[in-house]
Amino acid sequence: MQTDTRDELGVYYGLDISNKYAMISYYQLNMDGPVTISTVAGSEVYLIPMFLAKRRGMAQWFFGDEARRQVGMGLAYGVDRLYERALMREKVVVDAEEFLAVDLFVIFLRKLMSMPVPLMRGSFLKKLTITVEELTMEAKELFSLVAQKLSISGSKLSLFDYRECFYYYVLNQTPSLFLHDVVLYHYDENHMISYKLTRDQSYTPQIVHLKTTDVGRLLDNRDETFYKIVSEDMNKSYISSVYLTGDGFDGDWLKRSLEVLCKGRRVFMGKNLFSKGACHAGLVRDGKKDWPFLFIGDHELKVNVSIKVLDKNEMQFVTLLSAGENWFDVKGECEVILDGTKEVEFWIQRPDSRQATVELLELNDLPDRDNRTTRLRILVTPISDRDIRINIRDLGFGEVVRSSGKVWEHVIHVNMEDGIWAN
Repeated sequence: MQTDTRDELGVYYGLDISNKYAMISYYQLNMDGPVTISTVAGSEVYLIPMFLAKRRGMAQWFFGDEARRQVGMGLAYGVDRLYERALMREKVVVDAEEFLAVDLFVIFLRKLMSMPVPLMRGSFLKKLTITVEELTMEAKELFSLVAQKLSISGSKLSLFDYRECFYYYVLNQTPSLFLHDVVLYHYDENHMISYKLTRDQSYTPQIVHLKTTDVGRLLDNRDETFYKIVSEDMNKSYISSVYLTGDGFDGDWLKRSLEVLCKGRRVFMGKNLFSKGACHAGLVRDGKKDWPFLFIGDHELKVNVSIKVLDKNEMQFVTLLSAGENWFDVKGECEVILDGTKEVEFWIQRPDSRQATVELLELNDLPDRDNRTTRLRILVTPISDRDIRINIRDLGFGEVVRSSGKVWEHVIHVNMEDGIWAN
């Protein structure tokens, strides 16, 4: 895929946000891969505490480890759990002054993104991709508000959960690392979750599945408990590579379990996988990389939605929504002219099926008119990963035929179990 000089100046930021820490990676098209920003030059200190502090009696703010140091010396008042407090829309008192937690979170993010980065001269923000462990509507609303306060347009903001950033990270690695299945163990705050990535190569694009398992807490002898878990997991299928993330793997306790993991496969340990995966996600979603994969996760649309139209005497399908797109962020819109009917056909198809279901939506009470003198605006908006609202508005036909003002609205529900679509 060709790029121009302007493309190479664009910066893709990947931001990993949790209740305890933040991490930030960046990428430009002239780089070999994403780089994570360290708080200490020349080292790999990537974890930035989710902590903000205000200098006593002054409008001076510190973040991360420096904020903790200022508080420790008695020079500042501190605030922790910024992300959690912002999600809850809390109010926080700091130095006898009341603040909205959202505004404090914005201060933290602004300082985070102002950390020194060796970028090319003339660089600019191309995409900010934020990843959190669990992506909810409340999180989406929060980050949309934060982006406004940071003067970042909605087109430059993308949101993903850890699962999807793992998917983007893995499939941007050397193909031998995902020749077979790939497993990630995320161990944080004494709690472990595993993700198992598999590919179905019988489809184009390849359909990727992620199985999530809540492993829980590793009690007593962690190494022995983890050994039993990985022994069972590694015997279930061929595993090409394993990733270990989270501060739960800190320390020198991995012994017997690591020996099992390293037999016949590559094992990687680190903390910045999700922030790097976020950079890759922004790049792929921006269309800057060929991507022969399709992931259908919790937040992705489960079906393609199209309409059949006649264009220049050729019948073709116009795709309004595509399976695999994040339902939080997408919508489809087009305008059509009716030709001999008062109905609109919507074709609903799962990406792993060659069969489509046709939903015929009747435009009741549409005024009788001459053929091809009714123009419609069709807006298709997901309201969940498998529920789609269709809004059809009568536009008339310019000055020739006035609009009736009528609007038709339908909701299509996708039942993935038995393949039935119902209005």
